[in-house]
Amino acid sequence: MSDLMFPKTSGKKKRKKHAKSIMQPDRDNHCYLCMLLHDDYHEKNVEEHHVIPGTWGRQKSEELGLKVYLCVEHHRTGLEAVHRNIEISRVLQQKAQQTYEQTHSHAEWMQEIGRNYDIKTI
Repeated sequence: MSDLMFPKTSGKKKRKKHAKSIMQPDRDNHCYLCMLLHDDYHEKNVEEHHVIPGTWGRQKSEELGLKVYLCVEHHRTGLEAVHRNIEISRVLQQKAQQTYEQTHSHAEWMQEIGRNYDIKTI
């Protein structure tokens, strides 16, 4: 049998395009929450945080640019860390929805995310 009938696949996964953050478009070394909560604009080591939770949410966050850059304390370890503090996590989710709805409708948000985080309409 000829190898031409069954061409080999490369085995490499196709790289997905990563959308730029719509909440923090300039990826610099500033923590989104340090700036928002404490008016602190000092440069820090930052980590990418996908605002919508869960595996599906992470994919949607990546696709729609619903992500921010956080210092370690605001991402994983501190009292205001989004992975430890639901109130802070909700603040980011509300900001994400507000930012998205500046260029899209509320109906589009609900179609994409399926959950309303905006406190003005709850």
